[in-house]
Amino acid sequence: MPSWSQLAADKKQRQQKEIPQDWLITPPPETNLHVTGFPETCGLLTSQEIEITNTDVDVLLKKLASAEWSSVAVTTAFYKRAIIAQQLVNCLTEIFVERALARAAELDEALKKTGKVVGPLHGLPISLKDQLCIKGLETTMGYISWIGNYAEKNAVLVDILEECGAVPFVRTNLPQTVMWPETFNNIFGRTTNPYNRSLTSGGSSGGEGALLALKGSPLGVGSDIGGSVRIPAAFCGLYGLRPSYGRVPYGGAVNSLEGQDSVLSVFGPMTSSISGLKTFMEAVIKAKPWLKDPLAVRKKWDEYEYELKDRDNGRKLCFAIMWDDGVCVPHPPVTRALQEVEAALNKANHDVIEWKPIKHRELGDITRAIWNAGSTEDFMVSASRTGEPLISTTVPDSSEGITAPFRPRIGGITAYQLWQVQKTKSSLRTQYLEHWNKSVEKTGTGRPVDAIICPVAPYAAPPHGRNRYTNYTTVWSALDYPASVFPVTTVDQTLDLKKARESFVDGFDQRNHELYDPEVFKNAPVCLQLVGRTLEEEGVIAMTEIVDAALKAVKA
Repeated sequence: MPSWSQLAADKKQRQQKEIPQDWLITPPPETNLHVTGFPETCGLLTSQEIEITNTDVDVLLKKLASAEWSSVAVTTAFYKRAIIAQQLVNCLTEIFVERALARAAELDEALKKTGKVVGPLHGLPISLKDQLCIKGLETTMGYISWIGNYAEKNAVLVDILEECGAVPFVRTNLPQTVMWPETFNNIFGRTTNPYNRSLTSGGSSGGEGALLALKGSPLGVGSDIGGSVRIPAAFCGLYGLRPSYGRVPYGGAVNSLEGQDSVLSVFGPMTSSISGLKTFMEAVIKAKPWLKDPLAVRKKWDEYEYELKDRDNGRKLCFAIMWDDGVCVPHPPVTRALQEVEAALNKANHDVIEWKPIKHRELGDITRAIWNAGSTEDFMVSASRTGEPLISTTVPDSSEGITAPFRPRIGGITAYQLWQVQKTKSSLRTQYLEHWNKSVEKTGTGRPVDAIICPVAPYAAPPHGRNRYTNYTTVWSALDYPASVFPVTTVDQTLDLKKARESFVDGFDQRNHELYDPEVFKNAPVCLQLVGRTLEEEGVIAMTEIVDAALKAVKA
């Protein structure tokens, strides 16, 4: 049997051969860190292709439905831009140009013959994280041992997207084990951030994040167990959504920690267009995924909730800002973003109060204890066939020997011990529910707080290997609260100067403070998170649109 390194090299070579030769470019030197403008100046895209790839999802769908733009033209435009992105930031895994264009041509023909769209996503190219199985394609999930695993059928979500008229057209990079907030594996290597290639694109959906930031896809699907949609969306300046457990079907996809059903992974949309969040969720939910996946929640799309009918139709909302989680204080750009959102919402006549977090350290510790109960064995079994090494750090110079705090250090715990941990988590969820309900005493609306606005991480995208704190996202996964991500600003060398602090929560908080240097984080996007209550996806999307509109009104 070939060595693991030979298997990886062969897979990478096969991937490269899938790229059309006339789509190859001369990429800028590695010293050019900010490459978001490169796709439109490299000469590969026509003026129409540039226009197509800069068009929001809702407008794209209208033009596709009217046949003003064909699906072949739109898919070709995004495919060419995705291949440019691949050559800049290494974001793709599976490339299948002919197959995608054949699918697009079928959709064009169906529209021409019937005069009707196939579904609500008719003709729209959609990128997929490398967990979503597509019949006939390999799905490696970053494991060399999984090379050669060709899917016999589509994942349920892929079937639904195709029924809705979408064109799956690329699959995107992720970390080995998928349990990392950065993107690096032994097959495809590291994905970098197009705003500053010395910084991470986040993870584990970092391939999606980098691709979408370069507008190589209009809409993508990531997965999120502890922040894996939200972190790359934030680090790459995008919109994203972590739905509640089971709202989007997971059946037929591959994953780590399968069988662990206490803090679940979920699929969610990532996009550079805010319209993409509602477009994706409404289309998928209206396809009745509970009839195709036994774990999908039977909840129809709720337009009443989306219109915020029980919240004064969205005219006067009360948001609570969580300035920090009591564990790790954010860097200056993140705090400034929170201040900008507070000012924009006040100007839009909404109320803003402060959110006092409770038990965030405990929630993070409990969640990791649940995952780590069997994760070491899970990872080792997955990697064992080829003997590939398990990655313990994503620092480029691994001689530093820095191991991330969220990696398992123990062999596991007994079933009884796990039950006790899960019992504690249930108690913490009850305490948080009561804490949220009690906020009715402070809002002045007669309702508890409508949503929490908080950081996604204590920093903008950090240098590779330095993303070591995920509690700002993980706690909401443990509580099963849906959470969106929306862009606010970018790191500014003048506005975001490092500020001295007299005291720290602990040594970790101090090290996080010392990490900040505005020059190191140059050009990094700064996004925030909007958190709602369990299964309130429609309301979360609507409130995100309200916050986004308030920010845009201030900047107009």
